[in-house]
Amino acid sequence: MERYEEIEKSIIKKYRKPIWRQFTKGINEYEMIKENDKIAVCISGGKDSMLLAKLMQEIQKHGVIKFELVFLVMDPGYNEINRQTIINNAELLNIPITIFESDIFDAVANVENTPCYLCARMRRGYLYSNAQRLGCNKIALGHHFDDVIETILMGMMYSGKIETMMPKLHSKNFEGMQLIRPMYKVKEADIIAWKEYNDLQFIQCACRFTENCSICDNGGGGSKREEMKKLIKKLRLTSDVIDINIFRSIHNINLNTVIGYHKDDVESSFLDDYND
Repeated sequence: MERYEEIEKSIIKKYRKPIWRQFTKGINEYEMIKENDKIAVCISGGKDSMLLAKLMQEIQKHGVIKFELVFLVMDPGYNEINRQTIINNAELLNIPITIFESDIFDAVANVENTPCYLCARMRRGYLYSNAQRLGCNKIALGHHFDDVIETILMGMMYSGKIETMMPKLHSKNFEGMQLIRPMYKVKEADIIAWKEYNDLQFIQCACRFTENCSICDNGGGGSKREEMKKLIKKLRLTSDVIDINIFRSIHNINLNTVIGYHKDDVESSFLDDYND
């Protein structure tokens, strides 16, 4: 058995319950894949996107819906070591990647305020554009369960609003394109366990602000998201359902107990029909 086949087997066998079942549940519950889709799986080189690529290969192989896949890698200005690491891992995992270049790292190098936010927005635009050029109608990103609940808490604590990452959404700037997040229900701890079980090493961020920790599993120190990771870790020690309850809260909003909400530019208040 080839090494990549052993890694594939671990997804279906050893990690069937925490990874494969949660992945397929998310795909089915949020109706992420349709017949004749052509999906660009966006690979950054980290553990999340590399696992996503393998999961998408497996569901294409074993699923009942017929669709196409493209494995898209954007090089925003990686150093030679990080780029080669991505190429080597793709070969090891039997993922046929397509690489294109951009100058995003140069563009954000001198940005003092929110360079990571700008970088992420620019990456998304380049990925949509190149996926569309290749005939794709969807891009798939490697965000997972922990990204979702971290976003919920960050919105509440630092923006005063309830929101999260959506499992899928329509692009506002690229007509006919959609974004899907197939690992929406897969927990990060299980991704790390799968990576360590198979003795795999992936790049972390590899941008010029964090190149000194490019091959690691620990994020940068001071971000709000890292703060949420630490908070959720503490909360998990007090209850084994607290993370899933945070997740479920955005699926179960009772509008009778909400003071105000909005959709697009239309705002609503409980006072609107209070006297009725």
